[in-house]
Amino acid sequence: MTTKGNKVRTLYVSDLDGTLLDDSSQLSPTTVATLNRVIGELGGLFTVATARTPATVVPLMQQVHASLPFIVIGGSAMWNPVTASYEHTRAIDDSTINAVAEVFDRYNTHPFIYRRHGNMLHTHHSGAMSEQEERFIASRQHLPLKKFFLHDDDFRHSPDEALLIFSMNKYAVLKAIAKDLEKIPTCSVMLYHDIFDESEGYLEIFTAGTSKANAIRDLAHEVGADRIVVFGDNRNDIAMMQAADYSVAMGNAFPEVKAAASEVIGPNTADSVPRWIEADMDHRSYAH
Repeated sequence: MTTKGNKVRTLYVSDLDGTLLDDSSQLSPTTVATLNRVIGELGGLFTVATARTPATVVPLMQQVHASLPFIVIGGSAMWNPVTASYEHTRAIDDSTINAVAEVFDRYNTHPFIYRRHGNMLHTHHSGAMSEQEERFIASRQHLPLKKFFLHDDDFRHSPDEALLIFSMNKYAVLKAIAKDLEKIPTCSVMLYHDIFDESEGYLEIFTAGTSKANAIRDLAHEVGADRIVVFGDNRNDIAMMQAADYSVAMGNAFPEVKAAASEVIGPNTADSVPRWIEADMDHRSYAH
């Protein structure tokens, strides 16, 4: 099967923050309109791959006529926007949770643990919180698909499957923790800088083998795509860019992301991703 006369069936996958979203962390009206033309009129296969959860992805993408699953929580799950439900979840087992928690305990640091409760995400946290964590919670406190359980001393134990262990802190602090976590063979560790302040960082822990790159490969196989194009800006996008047939870095991307990409385009503030996809599809639809 081909799309609009294309000889190649392409899956387009975009990161959100710093890539598809503008600097106010929203989709511009032009981005929404262009994506809807790509998906509707041109028949394009488009989705997003992000560290975000459905709790924030769904409202951000609500005006886009998406039908493909969103790759969420760093590749540990997909969210089907048509059925409004989780798919293809990858859970962290209890022994790994305990091993990870022991590492954080040594650094007197308290991570969040994200557990799927039906189509809700229950986010547990024990101990005191930093100002950064308090701001993070305040901005997400009333989202319909997420509920916080704070000062939860028994957060390690629950019948709900754990999809992510997550921490925010100074990058230097998280780098030391990540080095110890990498010794645990049953987990995957992702450490990256905040896009607005490089001194701040984020640390994500998944079950081994979990990544946006692997989730993209699985989705491409599922939809019958034989070409993958990805868009990114941050260091945690490099792996999925390397897994693609063609990779596109934003003009605002970190230097090493630009170096890893097949092409560098305009910044996230110029609707650069949907414009690139639209031009690519228009060109390929009429090429002979």
